[in-house]
Amino acid sequence: MSGTALVYGIALAGDAIAAQLARRGWTLLIADDVATDAKRAIAAAFGTELIEAPTANQIVDLVAGADIVCPAPGVPETHAVVMAALAGGVPLRTEIDLAYEWEQQRPGGPRPMLAVTGTDGKTTTTLLTAHMLEAAGHRVAAVGNTEVPLAAALDDDDVDVFVVECSSFRLNWLQSFRAEASVWLNLAPDHQNWHTSMASYEAAKAQMWAHRRSTDVAIGWADDPTVMANLRAAGGPTRTFAASGADYRIEAGNLVGPAGVIATVAGMMRALPHDLTNALAAAALVLESGLATSADIQRALATFQHPPHRIEPLGTIDGVRWFNDSKATSPHAALTAIRSFDHIVLLAGGLNKGLDLASLAGEHARVKAVVGLGTAAAEVTGPFEPYCPTRIATSMAQAVQFADELAETGDVVLLSPACASFDWYPGGGYPARGDDFKQLVRALNGTRSTST
Repeated sequence: MSGTALVYGIALAGDAIAAQLARRGWTLLIADDVATDAKRAIAAAFGTELIEAPTANQIVDLVAGADIVCPAPGVPETHAVVMAALAGGVPLRTEIDLAYEWEQQRPGGPRPMLAVTGTDGKTTTTLLTAHMLEAAGHRVAAVGNTEVPLAAALDDDDVDVFVVECSSFRLNWLQSFRAEASVWLNLAPDHQNWHTSMASYEAAKAQMWAHRRSTDVAIGWADDPTVMANLRAAGGPTRTFAASGADYRIEAGNLVGPAGVIATVAGMMRALPHDLTNALAAAALVLESGLATSADIQRALATFQHPPHRIEPLGTIDGVRWFNDSKATSPHAALTAIRSFDHIVLLAGGLNKGLDLASLAGEHARVKAVVGLGTAAAEVTGPFEPYCPTRIATSMAQAVQFADELAETGDVVLLSPACASFDWYPGGGYPARGDDFKQLVRALNGTRSTST
């Protein structure tokens, strides 16, 4: 099949999907709300010109001239191109959906896929699953909502298994994508600046199980009522995971599954509460798919290096431990970090994504002081004012200075913003924020007598 495809948003995923479409004989229309020289060059490489910041009327005309519309993950449900496609009956196709269909046509047969979704923990669980599969001897590509779109990895013949991180942006509008085993980690308010409602956000996540085969295993977190309701509705073989009361659980210091002990908690590289549930979720994926054994999982858990910006330890300065959790861009994610410690000086705030930041104060007993960051600083500090000292910083450097002044021996300084970063770091996102914080902490470290 070929025709005319409108690719809207030409960054990482847009480039990958455009390349695959072009190879299959599609005529490309490429548009973007924000034009850059790099995007113009990508369009030129496909033999076309970038359509720059089209008006609503122009978008209607573009959609009318297309057989499919491929919005990039950053294009929200409320965007004019989405509305025009829905109104005109033009199919909306996402990157992982088309990539899945192309993989099914691969000479020699498709390679297995495992899938991970959830509000928080997707990337870590995806990478941990990939590490377990590598310990089992597989050649693995961790793709999707990572640095490598699934479409970009299809041509790599050195891949045996795909682990696909599925954001709600990529799950929206699915027509075919499925996986041999898939896990839904959790659901909490997030991305309300992208979805039209929480119901829409939940429905997008549930699409991961919409096209399952009878042998595909669906796995859900037993402690999340919304996930469990969708798991029950999914039909077919299902499994659960949780710290207790689930198919995959913790018992007597061990990770345990339906077949018995999988690994010891003591053998894990790191074992914070969310590390345990992430490990159970990943173990369920590789065991239920039959792609790894308990011995493989044990080796992987003993050697897994957690990705940066996710409760990343930065060292100890004058008896105070510092942690970078810049990836926590929602209250739900920040609460996961907060619940891992006591005596916290919390650095939080940034660009709110339409979420309830006051929920952070529900853990005020763990927090001894709060430093507010960015445009949402007062939304963070206000709810904590009845319980502890608060300050508002005008820069990350000032935030680190305030935290250093407020923290005492035995405390934890935790950057866990609960917000996006595009107010202070418009071009770099949460990694730029985390890197800035790390550099400032290293500079502080260099002025003190320290231990790590």
